Amino acid sequence: MTNPIDSTNSEACASANQQTHTTNHIVIVGGGSAGWITAGTIAAKLNKTHASNFTVTLIESANVSAIGVGEGTWPTMRTTLNNMGIRETDFINHCHASFKQGAKFAKWVTGKDDDFYYHPLMLPEGSHHDSLIQQWFTADTITSLSATLSPQEAICEAGLAPKYITTAEYDAVANYAYHLDAGRFSAFLQAHCVNHLHVRHLVSDVVAINNDNDGYIDSLTTAELGDINGDLFIDCTGFKSLLLGEHYKVGFKSCKDVLFADTAIAVQVPYDDEQSSIASHTISTAQSAGWIWDIGLSSRRGVGHVYASRYINDQDAEAELKAYLADSVSDVDSLTFRKIAINPGHREKFWHKNCVAIGLSAGFLEPLEASALLLVEISANMVAEQLPSNRVAMDIVAKRFNDTFLYRWDRIIDFLKLHYMLNQRDDSDFWIDNRCVESIPKSLQTLLTLWQTQIPSDNDFTHATEVFPAASYQYVLYGMGFNTEASPWPLNSQCQQASKKQFEHNKVMTQQLTGSLPSNRELIQLIKQYGLQKV
Repeated sequence: MTNPIDSTNSEACASANQQTHTTNHIVIVGGGSAGWITAGTIAAKLNKTHASNFTVTLIESANVSAIGVGEGTWPTMRTTLNNMGIRETDFINHCHASFKQGAKFAKWVTGKDDDFYYHPLMLPEGSHHDSLIQQWFTADTITSLSATLSPQEAICEAGLAPKYITTAEYDAVANYAYHLDAGRFSAFLQAHCVNHLHVRHLVSDVVAINNDNDGYIDSLTTAELGDINGDLFIDCTGFKSLLLGEHYKVGFKSCKDVLFADTAIAVQVPYDDEQSSIASHTISTAQSAGWIWDIGLSSRRGVGHVYASRYINDQDAEAELKAYLADSVSDVDSLTFRKIAINPGHREKFWHKNCVAIGLSAGFLEPLEASALLLVEISANMVAEQLPSNRVAMDIVAKRFNDTFLYRWDRIIDFLKLHYMLNQRDDSDFWIDNRCVESIPKSLQTLLTLWQTQIPSDNDFTHATEVFPAASYQYVLYGMGFNTEASPWPLNSQCQQASKKQFEHNKVMTQQLTGSLPSNRELIQLIKQYGLQKV
């Protein structure tokens, strides 16, 4: 029989041993945007709050090329870069970045030429948001919800920037994110992390992963540099998922039954000249079995066709992409097209023992709402903010991290599916099948049932901080023609007047901003010439 005192002593010793394993050395495996955002976020946090006793090391192979299609960001990127101590002027100039103010979805509802709606980045103004939506329902207007609640649709349609040259770095007149060159972005972050944040950069192939007696990673054996020891290992090795997937055998959960797209063809498109206009938003144009993204950098356009291979073959998908490009490119056949396989889904968990996966090693979804770099940012930020001091704390933080990000991945999948399942197109099986109940997550079905009788609210979601707020759902739902029944409680005269006043205020703001903001191209040229004001 086991002596309960001996058992208690054994558990106490194990706990004491775990507490002695302090987290002093963080090792990130893999570069690219995911690796360097993670390195910069953690190093900036540690440098700001701690004097010594820590190192951040990034090790990457010289033989792995970046995927390089994650060119769309969220407004969170402004905070991420600012926290690293990066000047916005330097970032824009070095990464060929441009301003992004949302997404325009064309031909997603009926497929007709006049079919489009916007998902802007500006949240609706006004303290009585639901009242605004309810008033919009009852108003005799053909103005879209996004145009009624925000000036950003008009700003984007006019190709205008979200700020002035006199606006301070990272400040906004209209909320914005960026389009960027992923390859140049990684190199830019690398230089900043090494030169300013003291990240140790090693180039070598990892040939073995060595566990300690408790199953935690103790070190990595490299081909040229020997063993690299660490306390926390972050897997940024892309689709390979060298640490979490291959070493720890953490399973992968596919969502291909919900999101059908599994292939992309990407191409870089030059501008006609240096004065060509730059779209101030992502343009997402639906095709027969998927959609085409079109984003404008300062130096070129990034265009690609995301599609489901069981509904269209590669040749026909490329033909649809070339037909789209023919409207703006004189010699389409001179361009170089690159095929990218997509396996939509994510790991069953993201943090195991002392290993956490960030970026493509954690999972990947089609780039419909630019969630890839966002997930990198918020993952890296959570690690930095809740960095466990020892292994006892690490187990607690790991569970919290896994619970948080399993929830976030599920909500992103729901939101992307929303774009597809509300379509009214009957021209292909792809769009018809996206409306099948069997392909719609139960969680999304429940919300849609609720939203048939009431306007989406932030209270419909269980977490205090959501990836997509209720306003995002509203823009997509009502942009695609979803109908919420009239409330049994009509607005009183005070709310009606307040809503009308807010509508008029938005009209005035729209006129003022569209009449004064520079074009996207103009502002980028001014930034190159003069730079933005420091914060």
